[in-house]
Amino acid sequence: MVEKLSIQTANAAGGRQAFNVNERRDPNGPELSGGDAVPSSSDEDMEEKPPVDVPPDGGYGWVCVACAAAINGNTWGVNSGVCFGLGMGFIFIGSVGITPQWFLKKRSVANAIAAAGSGLGGLAYSLGAGAIIPHLGLGWAFRVLGITSFTINMVACNLLRDRNKAIGSRYRAFHFPLLKRPEFLLLQIWGVFSLLGYVVLLFSLPNFALSIGLSAHQGSIVGALLNLGQALGRPVVGLISDRFGRINMATVFTFFCGLLCFAVWIPSFNMGMLSFFAITAGTVAGTFWTTVVPVCAEIIGMQELPAGLSISWVLLVPPTTVAEPIAVLLKDDSKKNWVYFYAQIFAGLVYVVAGISLWLVRGWKVGEIEIASKKRAAVLAVHSTPTLKSGVWEIVSNDAPLEATNNQLSAEAIDSPPHQSSVPALPSATPIVLDTRLWSPIHLVRRMLIWRYV
Repeated sequence: MVEKLSIQTANAAGGRQAFNVNERRDPNGPELSGGDAVPSSSDEDMEEKPPVDVPPDGGYGWVCVACAAAINGNTWGVNSGVCFGLGMGFIFIGSVGITPQWFLKKRSVANAIAAAGSGLGGLAYSLGAGAIIPHLGLGWAFRVLGITSFTINMVACNLLRDRNKAIGSRYRAFHFPLLKRPEFLLLQIWGVFSLLGYVVLLFSLPNFALSIGLSAHQGSIVGALLNLGQALGRPVVGLISDRFGRINMATVFTFFCGLLCFAVWIPSFNMGMLSFFAITAGTVAGTFWTTVVPVCAEIIGMQELPAGLSISWVLLVPPTTVAEPIAVLLKDDSKKNWVYFYAQIFAGLVYVVAGISLWLVRGWKVGEIEIASKKRAAVLAVHSTPTLKSGVWEIVSNDAPLEATNNQLSAEAIDSPPHQSSVPALPSATPIVLDTRLWSPIHLVRRMLIWRYV
């Protein structure tokens, strides 16, 4: 079969990689050379796999985004204590994995818009409760908020639609083999430390305003500004992530939030400075909630995403439980305007540690893409014969069973720099030695420092 391939190059964009984006690559597999056969599949690859799914990148997916945003707004904004746990477990956690099933290129921005609902909900319920209580009393304020939350959540939940069959999702509550993968463990470290800082920021900022001499009303405004920053900033974070890479931007924004804690929060002693910090930090403090689903999908694939998220939610219970008590223990009431100094240092440090862990994951991901690209080039070199016709290379398959592979490969971008000559270059038939040392410190550091869309 003749497959016309215009040999052009592109970085792996929109979460696409060489071969299949949802398949786990074995970095320790056998090396390929110009004369070697295609490596045999592992036991995991021998499992029956569903057809490669192409998300619609929109359509009814936008309805699911709106529903998820409504659920976030009416879950985060009104529940507390035990009810908060129930609301998170049955409503938020159940809906957060649906949005990315509908998107590929726009996955981050769709998830970010849904996550922004929590900021809008927190802002709306805060202002609404403040207006209702003086006129109707505390009891009716709770009733109004409860009726509103119930109505919106019921409508949103009934409009949500998943694509589990299309993508072949594997629903296993605790797929423990994932815990044997270093990249998945580093992802959990990112989540744990990110949420330690996030909870400290979310619940300490209004009280911090009181500690520097501001009024309770000003403290509530600071809390509202933090929610406003989340509502306005999360879609922007999603757009930038889709443009420059989901893991890239999640790493950058996590580091940036830690920097804000050190450079802006600590020297904030007036309303203006604190308001600026609240809006700016609100934009990036919840980077985990904005990007966790797309980033997790990049690391373990869409099929294993439900199992991976199940483990993540359980592992995040301890840090979110103890984060604010840690901040309270770190308070020093004898230091006047510096009461929260150690808590501020703690928040900044945990964000930095979280950023480092995700940076390591980025280095692993770059290496995985490089290996997949070399394997693709090796397969083309072994199983195809190049012929030049009218300045365009035609790839003639030497092996009929490889037809499906060539069809799949032709849909992916080749991950090497563009050739400068007037005639497109083909992969060389010389032996290719694959670098399988994904976690070698030297190679990992090199990949962490080079720029690539991941």
